[in-house]
Amino acid sequence: MPAEQLAQRFVAWVRAAAPYIHAFRGKTFVLGFGGEVAAGQLAQALAYDCNLLAALGVRLVLVHGARPQIEAELARRGLQPRYHKGLRVTDAAALECVKAAMAVTRIEVEAQLSQGLPNTPMAGSFMRVTGGNFVTAKPVGVVDGIDYGFTGSVRKVIAEEIAADLDQQNVVLMSPLGVSPAGEIFNMSMEAVAEAVAIALKAEKLIYLCDAPGLLDPKGALIEAITADDAEAMLKAGEGLTEDLDLYLPCAIRAVRQGVGRAHLIDRDKDGGLLLEFFTPQGVGTVLTRDPLFRLREATIEDVGALGSVIAPMEADGTLVRRSRERLEEEIERFTVVEYDGVLVGCAALYPFIDERAAEMACVAVVPQHRRAGLGEMLLHRIESRSRALGVERLFVLTTRTADWFRERGFREAPPEALPRQKREMYDVSRRSKVFMKTL
Repeated sequence: MPAEQLAQRFVAWVRAAAPYIHAFRGKTFVLGFGGEVAAGQLAQALAYDCNLLAALGVRLVLVHGARPQIEAELARRGLQPRYHKGLRVTDAAALECVKAAMAVTRIEVEAQLSQGLPNTPMAGSFMRVTGGNFVTAKPVGVVDGIDYGFTGSVRKVIAEEIAADLDQQNVVLMSPLGVSPAGEIFNMSMEAVAEAVAIALKAEKLIYLCDAPGLLDPKGALIEAITADDAEAMLKAGEGLTEDLDLYLPCAIRAVRQGVGRAHLIDRDKDGGLLLEFFTPQGVGTVLTRDPLFRLREATIEDVGALGSVIAPMEADGTLVRRSRERLEEEIERFTVVEYDGVLVGCAALYPFIDERAAEMACVAVVPQHRRAGLGEMLLHRIESRSRALGVERLFVLTTRTADWFRERGFREAPPEALPRQKREMYDVSRRSKVFMKTL
């Protein structure tokens, strides 16, 4: 690829990432990852990306696991691992292995976060990494006749102390170990600690790096966004769940239902997965939300700039008639817009001709990366609803390139003479737009 084209793509990417940088500054992200990530080939790359997030003003809490390291330590001592319902049974001997493995893993992660060598993404930086007894634990106890021993669950998160560290621009690194008020040490699951911390901090995002690209539909395609209710239905059906997803998905569902803004499931083997998920419109993993991620609403004057950006490519290729910024400002109340995670990604306008009980649906546009998400249908339904509320009986469109789309949705081709008189007088013969009408 020519250098000039590469430069243009780089500039375009930085500009496209700017809204996300502004949106995430000062927000709290809780990132949970297993021992496979901590010991994997991409561990240092993950440290680079965490450093970049912190440099961009993200308040970052990292919760690491150490399951494979614990297994190795058990094997070294000739001990057998024991699990029940996906949770480790921790007797006194296993607890010693847990403490040893956790300590080594934490030190290694902290070392990776502390690098600042020249010619690396962390050159010239100094990431202050802190930790402490921020989580108190309680024993899981006996379940189904199985005594979990020193396996624990979260009793309390000292959120104000974590927040105080984050206020000092520190990155908080936490191990899934907790101490009870009696001074006993308990082994906890990484995913449960990350969930509890995210809820306590009212985090913007809870992120799990897992052994899958995210949630997949029955055809094996990535589900980019899903609500907690739909994710719970998938969990109950038990379809397409890997070992990690079976553990992490329940935590993600509970977190978004208890106030965490978003939960993300990202492939742990995807280099740069965090950056691609958070700084590109399409992302690379699955995002869980309490409510649907796409939101329809009526446009306001503050949307004019974003609206212009959405329709500009379709104006440039002749699909849409050009509209000046002044015209958009004058007609902004006619527009319905659709947002994806707070970013405007589609629009449509309604121009009523009340005397003839007709209305035009115009300026229908959806950004390319979301054209398979059914946003056109959502906009059409909203425009039809607005039209009926005005007493409109006929909805029409003028199109040069999307005739099939409207035909498939109940519109029928009509001659220009069927247009309302005022619109007929404005009809641009040179564009040769086809007229389609639908009876409401």
